[in-house]
Amino acid sequence: MVHTCCVSGCTVRSHDRKGKKMENGLSFHGFPAWKQREGAKLSELTKRRRMAWISAVGRPDIKFSNIPRYLKVCSRHFHSGKPSYEMDELNPDWFPTLNLGHCEVKATTSDRHARKLTRRHGSAVEGQAANTTVDQQVGEQVTESPEEVNNDNTAAEAVGEEQVGEADEETPGEELSKAANSGEEHEPAAKRQQLECYWCEQRREEINRLLQENRELRSELSKKQLDADFLKDDTEKVEYYTGLPCFVILLSLFNTVRPFLPASKDLSQFQMVLLTLMRLRLDLPVQHLCHLFNVSHKTLSNAFADTLDVLYARLKPMVSWPERHCLQAAMPPRFLETFGDRVAIIVDCFELGRERPSNLKAQAQSFSRHKGRHTMKYLIGVTPHGSISFISKGWGGRASDKHITENCGLLSNLLPGDVVLADRGFDIKDSVGMMCAEVQTPTFTKRRRQLDAKDVEDTRALAQLRVHVERVMGCMRNKYKMLHRTTPIQLLLPCEGEEVTRLDKVVYVCCSLLLCPALGSVAMVMKLVCHSQLTDKR
Repeated sequence: MVHTCCVSGCTVRSHDRKGKKMENGLSFHGFPAWKQREGAKLSELTKRRRMAWISAVGRPDIKFSNIPRYLKVCSRHFHSGKPSYEMDELNPDWFPTLNLGHCEVKATTSDRHARKLTRRHGSAVEGQAANTTVDQQVGEQVTESPEEVNNDNTAAEAVGEEQVGEADEETPGEELSKAANSGEEHEPAAKRQQLECYWCEQRREEINRLLQENRELRSELSKKQLDADFLKDDTEKVEYYTGLPCFVILLSLFNTVRPFLPASKDLSQFQMVLLTLMRLRLDLPVQHLCHLFNVSHKTLSNAFADTLDVLYARLKPMVSWPERHCLQAAMPPRFLETFGDRVAIIVDCFELGRERPSNLKAQAQSFSRHKGRHTMKYLIGVTPHGSISFISKGWGGRASDKHITENCGLLSNLLPGDVVLADRGFDIKDSVGMMCAEVQTPTFTKRRRQLDAKDVEDTRALAQLRVHVERVMGCMRNKYKMLHRTTPIQLLLPCEGEEVTRLDKVVYVCCSLLLCPALGSVAMVMKLVCHSQLTDKR
């Protein structure tokens, strides 16, 4: 069907004169309907929109009650090329606004009044000059006959009557113009200037009011946006949303990773870091985060993945094996009393729930008898003063503690004379004995057999010291709620070009963030900068 734009002066057609459709990229849209049976609010809104369309088209033959369906408006008259949603009344495309071929802007009453005053003031000045000239001519022509003088007076009176008649035909626009109509010729210039200043003052007050309202709305909007200003000078918000103790450490972390973050059209770099920390900390649903940051699901997922990669690469050096002299210098007194200065690490394993895989072999490898479900197991090592010094990759829940310890690379960091504190499930004395290191585990006995007094004291002392690793694991799991969830299969797939999974990176980043408050922002930044320089040199 051939469509033609109904706007006055618009010659856009959908087909040429031969009936062939033109590929001009334009579309045609009909007038909106008046929806009277869907509620009073929608009825009033659609009525206003229909009237706005009729007024914008500007054709007197188009009536509100009967608009034919073949009357269309082309996309040239909309900013986005199509009408907006009917509920979005503030959108400029709520009705046609472009290339309408007419202008509905009319002069205001005050403008007409000002022009009228100017015209009448000019007429009064010209009349006074004419009267002065006539008086001079009358004084000079003393010999003029009385009949000629009477004829001149009669003509002047006729001209005066015409002016009075024209003045009576004009109607004032406002009360101020009514007051000005009486004795316009004798009104002083100061009073006219006072009237003009009154209108200028009214306009100036309205402009100032709108500017102040705009500033207040911008201030309220900035408080609602999730950015640096939202968290600045509010330690409680920083700790709740990110898990970090203060805004200074958050800003130091952001400045460390900012040069390596990719650019995004919809999110700033600070918002990318903030949404990643919020997801780790609070485990908010992705759809909820999309509404908070006003982005699509794909944009948010890509931003989380990219930021997680940068945090993993830059914060991984935080989890490092300390030198022996550093351990001995910071050895707590309780460890010195029991084992001297030989304790190097306290090890334990923790498990994270995962989705059930479809492959039978993967199901057998990931099922944990201890938890009674499918899990991923990680080995964690803690120094005597409480910092995390080792994290293994993820293993299936069926893997034993001994198997993980012997194959995760932990034993290669031990030195002769080191003492390792572990639970009774870590039966690795034979493996560690080859390196001249010692493993201390609680004494394990069969049922119905009592321990000796010495074994009881040794086991109690070991349990009191080994509990530090459980406190660290509990703190990490309580602070970052994402470690409580059942991990989807997508996070268990190896990253492209790497041997670690997305879940491994999540665990590494959570452990590294747990160390940030302990080391301090300045020390953390210096350590990461030094590591970056060494990496660049290599």
